[in-house]
Amino acid sequence: MVEVVADADAAVAGVADGATVLIGGFGAAGQPVELISALLRTSAGDLTVVSNNAGNGDEGLAALIGAGRVRKIICSFPRQADSWEFDRVYRAGQIELELVPQGTLAERIRAGGAGIGGFYCPTGVGTLLADGKETRTIDGRDYVLELPIAGDVALVKAHRCDTAGNLTFRKTARNFGPVMATAATCTVVQVDDLVDAGELDPESIATPGIFVHRVVVRRLVASN
Repeated sequence: MVEVVADADAAVAGVADGATVLIGGFGAAGQPVELISALLRTSAGDLTVVSNNAGNGDEGLAALIGAGRVRKIICSFPRQADSWEFDRVYRAGQIELELVPQGTLAERIRAGGAGIGGFYCPTGVGTLLADGKETRTIDGRDYVLELPIAGDVALVKAHRCDTAGNLTFRKTARNFGPVMATAATCTVVQVDDLVDAGELDPESIATPGIFVHRVVVRRLVASN
């Protein structure tokens, strides 16, 4: 059974210096802000973060970056109108960036969860994104070898969870959450609602409970 913890601080306990942290969300949509805030209250630093973007505004991932806790970020959209924290530390040479096309990022994470050693992809061929990577021509088309991404911890925001750890998501929050849940040693999830096993429609479950390790209910986080 999944471990249901009392608060967000307990949920992120044990994240070590130098850990690779997969952070779900599609921009601000579906970002596990309460879990990231709890991570900020720990001493963990020198982190490698994998996310769709590099944070928005002053909270969540942006706050983690602004506090100097992230050594490297692997993402698709590092710069937006409100990504000033990333912009500031990047210009100061205080963070390393690995830019990955969005579809490639999702597939690299999926490969990490599925135990796939790598895959050939046409995206990025002939650009700076392919520098230093193995290339191969297959049936007359050029491809670049992309390696899997896996994490020590995944921080995910879901909509509902049952006591067996099965998860459902709302809208764009589903974009990276389910695939990241498969690719981490420890998957930590904040949810809006916790229900008994069997109450969720099986057709709506995006992440089976076998991939989920810790759950915290968001309404309890907000009340602390």
